[in-house]
Amino acid sequence: MPPPRARRPDPRGAAPRPEAPPIVRRHRPTPPGGHSVYAVHPGALPSGVWSGVADALPADTGFAVLDLAGVPAYFEAALSGGHSDLTVASLVARLTEELRADRAAGPRAARTTFAGWSFGGVLAQSMTEELEPAERPDRLVLLDSIAPTDAYQQADDALDPPMLLRWFAMYLGAKRNRTVSLGPGGTAGLDIDTGLVRILDAAVDCGALAAGTPLPGLRKLYDTYVDGLLRNNRLTATHRPVPSSVPLALIKATHSLILGDDTLGWQELAPHGLDLRRPAPGDHYTMLIRPDAAAAIAEVVRPPR
Repeated sequence: MPPPRARRPDPRGAAPRPEAPPIVRRHRPTPPGGHSVYAVHPGALPSGVWSGVADALPADTGFAVLDLAGVPAYFEAALSGGHSDLTVASLVARLTEELRADRAAGPRAARTTFAGWSFGGVLAQSMTEELEPAERPDRLVLLDSIAPTDAYQQADDALDPPMLLRWFAMYLGAKRNRTVSLGPGGTAGLDIDTGLVRILDAAVDCGALAAGTPLPGLRKLYDTYVDGLLRNNRLTATHRPVPSSVPLALIKATHSLILGDDTLGWQELAPHGLDLRRPAPGDHYTMLIRPDAAAAIAEVVRPPR
């Protein structure tokens, strides 16, 4: 995909901000009368990781990503230290506007499926309920997405450091196309400083980081990663979801964000059913990258045979 275009320099000397990339990233066109899939992508990994899912779909199925990289306010909120006016409702309004424009520009699909990975599942579910009934998808497929329910609401300072460290190790490995294995015990019982030393050693051992990588550099990357998690935590804290009007399906990752809950909290929002599918190979991040996981996801989001 082409890089975002830069604006011409301001003749008065002010540094211009680059234009945001498009929100709708279409991987495959929807043929007339075909099926259409829209996936909500919240960042962390580039939206191009969805290409494996798109390529595994049947020829009569179009695929597009609603990419939050095209919403600058979403990324700026991670840098605000909690001082942002951004809400789930405002994000959903922006995504809905782009969805409607994309639909109007192309042929009408016979059936539509929404998908949402990670925090994208929260947005996809909220967007579904904001649409008019005739605009809604036939179903929503959630990919290792944690429901925005009270059971998963925690204050920022209550988030468990060993859990955050485990997630960060998965993220770092996916970004570097390596598996950062922390060995027996993983991050259990570790504080942030001790955990980052263990992650650094493991990342160097597997080639995810070069030998001699300084610990402060890894700490900066970790802090940036956690800032994004805290932004999402704050957004869901003020969000009041309504039960889904369409059936839900959930695909966890084999190495999920949350290991002890098969439903990730979605059961209470699924009056029309929660279809629990076999976990996709890989972890929370590599489930979008691995070809075997992409094929498993495509099998669920594709139109019924």
